[in-house]
Amino acid sequence: MSRVVESAFTKVYGDDSVMALIALKVETAEADSVASEVSRFSEVQDVFLVTGDTDIFLKVRFPHYEELKEFVLHRLPLVKGIRESKTLLVVTAYKEGGETHRQ
Repeated sequence: MSRVVESAFTKVYGDDSVMALIALKVETAEADSVASEVSRFSEVQDVFLVTGDTDIFLKVRFPHYEELKEFVLHRLPLVKGIRESKTLLVVTAYKEGGETHRQ
């Protein structure tokens, strides 16, 4: 991520909590162990094994953007079997956990 984009995220999110969806491509034989391992992170709220171009989706929430950055750059790569990750920051949650947030 470029410093300009990173700076923009920091300015937008500041001290606000951030939620992200993280798509993981994993070694096929390691899918169950990767899912189990990432489930142990307290910030990971949901873990889904899916079909298609992505193998596992994570929903994560952090008190601050900097903690998300640290997780993606330093903690997640330590999980054996992950080949690639893609992080999508949630801008607005219209419905979450069965509850409507915004109209």
